[in-house]
Amino acid sequence: MPDPHHRLVRLSLLLVMGASLLACSSLDSASNQVVNVVRPYKMDIVQGNFVSAEQLSAIKPGMTRLQVRDVLGTPLVASIFHEDRWDYVFTFRRQGVPPQARKLTVHFKGDVLERVDADSMPTEAEFVASLDSGRKTGKVPALELAPDTVSQRPVTAKPAEAKPLPPLPASYPPLEPVLR
Repeated sequence: MPDPHHRLVRLSLLLVMGASLLACSSLDSASNQVVNVVRPYKMDIVQGNFVSAEQLSAIKPGMTRLQVRDVLGTPLVASIFHEDRWDYVFTFRRQGVPPQARKLTVHFKGDVLERVDADSMPTEAEFVASLDSGRKTGKVPALELAPDTVSQRPVTAKPAEAKPLPPLPASYPPLEPVLR
């Protein structure tokens, strides 16, 4: 192989290697940009008992434990070391949004509600609005029946009176056979 031709091959090989090294570094920066744009999906995490401002306003000192549980639900934490205290804790984590955490503590004296310690609680409407993840929703249709359509609806007949059930038997057969 002649010497000038040999130099040309070496030079072109050197240029190809240099270009590939440049391409690798630019590809690396491009992949970093793609990684910064494309993120994996992270599911919303809701934990605990959500207590709304309406529920909080419904409980009053003097209510029984059963009445409080009917309004607020079963407490997340009911410790055997603190029998007169129920804790309701709620956390909500969503990608790209700071996590929400709310705590409500209900103190009893015996079986009667003594006091409530709580963070500021959102109303149910505010909480539902915070759950919206940016979806485009249309206008919500009215759920009322217009007066002009009431007259167009067919009239349904009254249901027939229910017949009385037959009397229960005086005795029932045994559930298990008698062993002899």
